[in-house]
Amino acid sequence: MSGIRAQQKEKTRRLLVDAALNQLSAERSFSNLSLREVAKEAGLAATSFYRHFNDMDELGLTLVDEAGLTLRQLMRQARQRIEKGGSVIQISVLTFMEFIEANGNVFRLLLRERSGTSPEFRSAVNREIRYFTMELCDYLQKANKLDHETSYLQANAAVIIVFSAGAEALDANKAEKEELTNRTIKQLRFIARGAMDLSARTKADKKV
Repeated sequence: MSGIRAQQKEKTRRLLVDAALNQLSAERSFSNLSLREVAKEAGLAATSFYRHFNDMDELGLTLVDEAGLTLRQLMRQARQRIEKGGSVIQISVLTFMEFIEANGNVFRLLLRERSGTSPEFRSAVNREIRYFTMELCDYLQKANKLDHETSYLQANAAVIIVFSAGAEALDANKAEKEELTNRTIKQLRFIARGAMDLSARTKADKKV
């Protein structure tokens, strides 16, 4: 019986998380949502909210954690696609743009809360971005046999460019998104070539 209750509790919690995400839009941020609105959207009584979250801040932090995890999982899948052949940068950018297309509200949450008024939210978003950057850094270090510093510099620059492109893609039309995608791919290739050159110079200097 306890297992059934646990499943039901998780299902109700999921309803609240999805209800909050569904209410986010270009015009409405998380800070504009009320507990009652989220509960109503989920088809629950407001009192049911407190069985799953202490307050709206805890729900918001959960959304940030889930958004970061969703993005990291998607990019891991992209790297699996790369193993079957194809351009690392092209597949990664296309996968990221697909994420923006399918999860615009999730990405808006990350963008807004990264520069929001809540220190807890800013810290949570920055932590997710660090996770994302470090996973990419580890991948670049292994795949391209780069030193850690160069891999991190490349990963950090790539994340900054990709997140900026993602923010622009939210309000772009189809043609604009295509142009933005191509531009982002070229920018990341510039950085990748620079990273390879920097690594080669570093190795050469060490031999002198």
